[in-house]
Amino acid sequence: MFERLADEDVCYLTTTGRKSGNAHEVEIWFGIQDGTLYLLSGGGDSADWVKNIKKSPAVKVRINSQTATGTARLLRRNTKEDAAARQLLDGKYMGWRPGKKLSSWARGARPLAIEI
Repeated sequence: MFERLADEDVCYLTTTGRKSGNAHEVEIWFGIQDGTLYLLSGGGDSADWVKNIKKSPAVKVRINSQTATGTARLLRRNTKEDAAARQLLDGKYMGWRPGKKLSSWARGARPLAIEI
């Protein structure tokens, strides 16, 4: 659904507040590969939106005027999917290319995937 919007700059992620139960929307960088949307949390596990996902993985994603619901999951570290997510977003936003070192942002961020 979102593949044609992969070149957009940002998406809007809505999570459910783990304490309040209210909807919380953040603007965030994203990448899409094989129908899965990937995000990197520069704040790691301490970011509020990541904490919200840990409690309730049901999310809403909006890119331009397209909106969909999905299920978010934290990626296991040092897996092929973890590396692919870091490379995807670092390539899109920081100019990473094969053979180059990932940016400090991509190396230190917490990767998540959203199945739409």
